[in-house]
This record gives sequence, C-alpha cells and structure tokens, in this order.
Amino acid sequence: MFSRNNQPQGYEMKYKVHPICMGTKVFDKGMMTYQQGYGSPYTIPIYTWYIEGGDKKILVDTGEMQPIISEEREQAIGGKIYTFEEGLAKYGLKPEDIDIIIHTHMHNDHCENDYKCVNAKVYMHEKELEAAYNPHPLDFRYLEDYLDDIKDNGQIVTVSEDTEVVPGITMIHTPAHTEGGMSIKIETEKGSVLICGFCTILENIEPPIEVKAMEMEVIPPGTNTGPAEAYDILLKAKEMADYVLPLHEPKWASMETVPE
Repeated sequence: MFSRNNQPQGYEMKYKVHPICMGTKVFDKGMMTYQQGYGSPYTIPIYTWYIEGGDKKILVDTGEMQPIISEEREQAIGGKIYTFEEGLAKYGLKPEDIDIIIHTHMHNDHCENDYKCVNAKVYMHEKELEAAYNPHPLDFRYLEDYLDDIKDNGQIVTVSEDTEVVPGITMIHTPAHTEGGMSIKIETEKGSVLICGFCTILENIEPPIEVKAMEMEVIPPGTNTGPAEAYDILLKAKEMADYVLPLHEPKWASMETVPE
C-alpha cells in the first residue's frame, strides 16, 4: 500500500473501506504494467469495495457476475473469491440493500452485478456511459448489456467533473485507463484513501528499482488513454490521498479493511 505522511484536516473520519474479491483474470502481466513484465503470467483480483459508514450503503464497482472460484486462483491472489451475494452477506447485506454504486469505469468486469442492485443510484462519468454504448473497436471491454437494466430503470447518475457524492466520498476524474475514469477518494478514521480509477497494481505506483533506475517514478497502466498522459496522472494520484489503492492489487484480497 502506498501511503503518505500528511493527514487530512477538518473532517470527522468515519468510513471503512472493505475490498471484496469478486473475480479474477489471468493474463500477461504487461496488461497491467506498460512496457514492463511482458511474457509473465499474472493473476489479478477484481474487487467490489464496500464503504462502511454513514447512512448509505455504498459500493465502488460490482465485480464479475459469475466469477471462476478455484483453489488455484485463490492461491494466486492470496485470498478468497466470492460471488456478489456471498461477498455482501459478509456484511449483512443483500443487493437490494445497496443505496449507491460509484464506478471507477464501466468495463464489464467492474459493473456486471449492477443490475441486481435495484434500489441503487449508479454514479459514473458521462464519457463512460457514452463508451459503453459506442465503444472504440480497440476497447472490447465495454458491454452495454450490463447497463441496459439500470439505464431503463433510471438509476444512472452521470457526472462530468470531480464530484462529492456524499460528504467524505469524492469522485476525481483520472483518465489514465479510460476517458471517463474516476478515482474515488474516501475519508476514513486512518486518513484519506484513494481507490484508483485506473487498472493497476502496486508495482505501477511504486516501480521496482530497475524501473526507477530509468528515471521512471510510476508505470502507466498496460491499457491506457496515452502513455505520457497516463504517467502524469499516476504521478498526481500518488499525492491525492494518504493511502493509494491500485485497483487490482492482489494484496488487498487477504485484507478485511484497507488501510489495516
């Protein structure tokens, strides 16, 4: 976990951030780390983040609808994989209990369970809604089928700029991975937490010594909106909160709450 020393001022911290693994992908590591790690098999967890506290039941992303649950994949990420219903049940919740879903972006593995949360307002950047229904041919990760129900039900709330959804939880536009990517800043009792809006692991934020030796302070996501722009956004993101949580870091799969 990347952390900073400064602490937020003037806000009564009350939220807890619970990562719940609701799927995995196995692919070339270079899909996460631009210009690095090609040819190395890598397993990433796909998370729903339950934000505990306040008077609303809030999720960041909703994960996969039918995750592959196997001993091999759980060993690879060092934690348990849940179905959506099982993951919520850990906290005494059902899909219909969710009041708000906040999306980092709308690639299918981040929104496949939205339709189950029939009472939720679903926040996303307007560019993500546009991309879901009119994706570029290179970006096959958008599938409109997962948005149709919430769109028809009038559940979608689009934003076009940085937006405080509820006190202490703010969406920040960070288009490093997709044009409408939003990082989610959350005030907790241990400091501010940023759930990255771009698909990364810890190595992207804190590169190994051989990468730093090339005078690179971060590694852009393997899939990005432009490597130079993505690099600059990651640099800025490192300074946005006390704790920066890369979106697909395996380490979180074994943790009940981040930061611990």
